[in-house]
Amino acid sequence: MDEELIDIKAKEEEFNEQVRIRREKLAELQAAGKDPFDVYKVNRTHTSQEVKDNFESLGEERVTIAGRLMSKRLQGKAGFCDVHDRYGKIQVYIRLDAVGEESFKDAKTFDIGDFVRIKGTAFVTKTGETSIRAEEVQLISKSLKPLPEKWHGLKNPDLKYRQREVDLVMNKEVRETFIKRSQIIKGVREFLDNRGYIEVETPILSPIAGGAAARPFITHHNTLDIDMYLRIATELYLKRCIVGGFEKVYDMGKNFRNEGMSIRHNPEFTCIELYEAYADYNDMMEIMEQLIAYVCEKVNGSTKVMYEDTEIDFTPPWRRLTMVDAVKEYAGVDFNEIKSDEEAQAIAKEKHLEFKKELKDCTKADVLNALFEEYGEKNLIQPTFLCDYPVEISPLTKKKRGNEEFTERFEGFVYGREVCNAYSELNDPIVQRSRFEQQEQERELGDDEAYMIDEEFMNALEIGMPPTGGLGIGIDRMIMFLTNATSIKDVILFPTMKPLNK
Repeated sequence: MDEELIDIKAKEEEFNEQVRIRREKLAELQAAGKDPFDVYKVNRTHTSQEVKDNFESLGEERVTIAGRLMSKRLQGKAGFCDVHDRYGKIQVYIRLDAVGEESFKDAKTFDIGDFVRIKGTAFVTKTGETSIRAEEVQLISKSLKPLPEKWHGLKNPDLKYRQREVDLVMNKEVRETFIKRSQIIKGVREFLDNRGYIEVETPILSPIAGGAAARPFITHHNTLDIDMYLRIATELYLKRCIVGGFEKVYDMGKNFRNEGMSIRHNPEFTCIELYEAYADYNDMMEIMEQLIAYVCEKVNGSTKVMYEDTEIDFTPPWRRLTMVDAVKEYAGVDFNEIKSDEEAQAIAKEKHLEFKKELKDCTKADVLNALFEEYGEKNLIQPTFLCDYPVEISPLTKKKRGNEEFTERFEGFVYGREVCNAYSELNDPIVQRSRFEQQEQERELGDDEAYMIDEEFMNALEIGMPPTGGLGIGIDRMIMFLTNATSIKDVILFPTMKPLNK
């Protein structure tokens, strides 16, 4: 057996021994009528931070705090321990003559990870640290498994994501990331609410997987005996709200796509889509750059952030670049001079591009988009709006004013990654149906992510929808940039993980 396996086995044995000892301690407490799991409520008067912030005014007032025991230095008749709560940590001084012999004896048996209640008065130590002089010490919940060793923490990335609760306990920066995530989401809502938007809820289960080009998760409704889909986008329902007279709406919540996982992709992710009547994609650009700047300033104090080793500047306005110009700049191909699908196919063959369908079935639009994805996308480091996508790959978008081969669509890119998608929304039901029919042909050619026809949405369009601008933002990716997170798993509390073999 090699040294690494011997080390793993030794650690497993040590872990199991600690678990055994903790269970024995619990059994002894229960036999003595001190079961920590019989505690139902703690009348906490202060958090750790409140004790520190209000030390001078507290005087001799008794405070009660509660939290997880994270260090313990009890020897002889006195000692210190550190108790952590949601707001930080506070040091506790425990003396035998202050808490009594029985409580002091019990405190010596407490394990790192246990939850405790402390009652006492605040004071400042000789080293200047605000602490609590304990008068009462009580175990209120027992940790039956040991936490990772303090100085090494939880370093295995796979284990960090599988045992996020332990990751949160051990790593302050991880807790701060998720606190900031909450603040970012709150800021997004605040920005839109202040602009008169209404938040609505759209179905997560639907008979049609519409609103995006993606592979859905399929489930079955037993009573109706029909297959249903977890939503891949909220677009079509939100447009029906616009038809109904809600002129500014958004929905922020989970979408689900049955696709691969990577540092940028999780099958379950948070997205916001918003729609505004009487607006177009130019208005959506303004909203996008103003929203990100607002949230970034709110949570980071600046519109600039460091992402990995690059400073990203979210200060409006962002760069505007058409797809044709991007391909000309980064792939060296001028699509203004490409006149036929055959010419485009020849370029695709020369550049060794790959497609979901056979090359002979690819259009100029397919090749243009593939060239951008291969050569252009990775070069868009600073916030950039990539504008004017071909009609064939934008089935829900109005044609470009003055050039009907393209549409009024943009995607926002940061650090070579897409963060948003927006349109001047197509509201002509006759054109929309023909676009959907074209998408059906794409499905027949092998593109299982092509759009399905949603007849209820089509009925809504025929009732009439005003000119509308729409925008979708990947919230998780936005949070990655604002928290300097390398992987999407770092900003999703419980990301999807491959099951472990038993």
